[in-house]
Amino acid sequence: MRFEVVLTEDAERDLEDIVSHIATHDSPKSAEHLPSRILEIAESLSAAPTRGSQPKELRGLGDQKYRQVFFKPYRLIYRVVDGGVAIYLIADGRRDMQSLLARRLLGGS
Repeated sequence: MRFEVVLTEDAERDLEDIVSHIATHDSPKSAEHLPSRILEIAESLSAAPTRGSQPKELRGLGDQKYRQVFFKPYRLIYRVVDGGVAIYLIADGRRDMQSLLARRLLGGS
């Protein structure tokens, strides 16, 4: 069984922001391959969506619905929902992930 993989609007915006940041602060050439590589990782979840680990920051808060896969240093945070995979967040794992995850996924401040 294959699962449909979708990026939420927030995840799409995350990807655009990451590419823009790399193009501006590194080089446009460095940013060129990134979207397709990240989308490859995302699409690979269609065959095995439960393979990702649970983010330790959310597990510590008692939330076990979300999973993650990596394209270092980036983390794709997702949930398996209604026979599909919804990617909610794409972020540089070097950020303050505890605050970002609580704010974005758990509605915290």
